[in-house]
Amino acid sequence: MTITLSRCTTADVQALRSISYETFDETFAPYNTPDNMSAYMDQAYDTNKLEEELLHPHSQFYFVIKDGQHAGYMKLNTDDAQSEPMGDEALEIERIYVRSTFQKLGLGRYLFDQALNIAAEHKKSKIWLGVWEKNDNALAFYHRLGFVQIGEHSFYMGDDRQIDLIMMRKL
Repeated sequence: MTITLSRCTTADVQALRSISYETFDETFAPYNTPDNMSAYMDQAYDTNKLEEELLHPHSQFYFVIKDGQHAGYMKLNTDDAQSEPMGDEALEIERIYVRSTFQKLGLGRYLFDQALNIAAEHKKSKIWLGVWEKNDNALAFYHRLGFVQIGEHSFYMGDDRQIDLIMMRKL
């Protein structure tokens, strides 16, 4: 099994969009209305929005590639790209998305380990993320990795107010 990490560019926007739609739908469709899912995904994964995010100097996207296939990706933010003001010493993992056919192969852990390496390269002292309060698999995963809840914020899925738990780990 060959696993590699590849930095994304604007040329990858359609692949990012496709993986985003696929993984987000698989994970959250059972808990949300089709209208709310569509409204959220059309806004969050709009091609122009993704291109802007790819061009932001403090955001980084990386594909995880398994045996030559795009298995998923992660999005990391520092400085003013963070979705919450956590300071210059923090790195945010905004997304770790792994396609269902590649889950349970250690790819989420691989991406997390790569995020730790990138945080160290940027001399960050903490890493944080937001997780939907009902995403039990992700919550268990992040607890195993040493994250603790430090807060929460509202997250809107269309017109449905939901709660993301803010979790942090010191490095």
